[in-house]
Amino acid sequence: MSVVSMQSVDNPRAPQSGSGMDRVVARRGLPKWAAYAAGGLLVLLALLLFWWFAPARNSQTIAADRLTISTVAKGRFDDFVPLRGRVTPLVTVFLDAVEGGRVEKLYVEDGAMVKKGQLLAELSNSDLQNNLLARQADVSREMNSMRNMELALAQTRVSDRRNLIEAELTAQKARRQYDMQRPLAEKGFIAGRTMRDSKDDYDSSLRRLQVLRTGQTTDERLQTSQLAQLRASNASLSQSLSIARLTLDALNLRAPVDGQLTSFSIQVGQSLQRGERLGQVDSAGHNKLMADVDEFYLGRVQPGQTATVESGGRTFKAKVAKIYPQVRNGTFQIDLWFTGGEPQDIQRGQTLQVKLTLGDPTSARLIPNGAFYTETGGAWVFVVAPDGKSAVKRQVRLGRRNQDSIEVLEGLEPGERVITSPYTGFADKDRLNLGS
Repeated sequence: MSVVSMQSVDNPRAPQSGSGMDRVVARRGLPKWAAYAAGGLLVLLALLLFWWFAPARNSQTIAADRLTISTVAKGRFDDFVPLRGRVTPLVTVFLDAVEGGRVEKLYVEDGAMVKKGQLLAELSNSDLQNNLLARQADVSREMNSMRNMELALAQTRVSDRRNLIEAELTAQKARRQYDMQRPLAEKGFIAGRTMRDSKDDYDSSLRRLQVLRTGQTTDERLQTSQLAQLRASNASLSQSLSIARLTLDALNLRAPVDGQLTSFSIQVGQSLQRGERLGQVDSAGHNKLMADVDEFYLGRVQPGQTATVESGGRTFKAKVAKIYPQVRNGTFQIDLWFTGGEPQDIQRGQTLQVKLTLGDPTSARLIPNGAFYTETGGAWVFVVAPDGKSAVKRQVRLGRRNQDSIEVLEGLEPGERVITSPYTGFADKDRLNLGS
């Protein structure tokens, strides 16, 4: 049997109770300044990481597979520009109604081949017919009046001539009488009074003859002037009558030249106004091409430059005949005339492929022609870095261009790569980050 000794609580040697283990132990931590410094360092590190990975203000990230990247290379540059030429008649003469009227008869249909002077249609106009009749009556009346006046002038001229002859005869008789009596008067066989009367008769007849001659000269001058005015008036009236007849004849529509009648759609019974466009006559078998050219080439296209035209698997030659310098919607027009024959069976309005040569082939640095040129005008391009991860805007100078290539004058070297696809959406950036 065991014995348990009991000790008093007051005994100092009694063992310690478990309550002594619940005391608070003071811990040692980092100072406050060290904690603040660590926090600031973390914020600075975050800012540095954001600056490093965030895109620059003047840059943009874009997928490389969305872009067309081309390499600068040396090669042969063919200086030409492709065009679409529209077939147009070489000569077109418009057919207008010189005078208005009602369509009475039609002799041809639209699209017919016509000869110069061929009757196409007949019009009627009662006002013109009445006007012609009135002018004919006026001309007849004036001509009759002129004939009467000419007759009166002729009679006056005959009368003046008769009077002049009589005056000359009287003067001659008076002179003979005077010459006969003068020797007799000197010998006293004739009285002085009789001699003086003979001399007075002779002097009077001479004065009368002189007056008649002066009057006849004046009358002749006035009559000639009056007759010239009458004839001029008659010519004017005759011309007026001819014009009236031509005007009436203009109601008969005729072909102005040989060719094909087009846009001729008038009908019998239709009323036409004066000056109304009725159709046109196009030169048959003689055509030209009208082409729109980009305004970029305005200073380089010159009359006489050669071109080739593709039609029906054959090639035909043409030349620049005329340039229309007015720029509309970014293009200007040129006329191309065929040289040495033209394609058969081509129709007005048909389009043909044209290759206009601007210069001789030369060796040059080239990049493929792309849509980027529209936005940059050839002043700058995006050049891809050697690692292919970025592209930087660079100022360049580009020269001639054709359908396939653009000539590089400055700013790019062979082997460098540039973006030739459209720059839409990032044309204002200086740098591109090319992603996968």
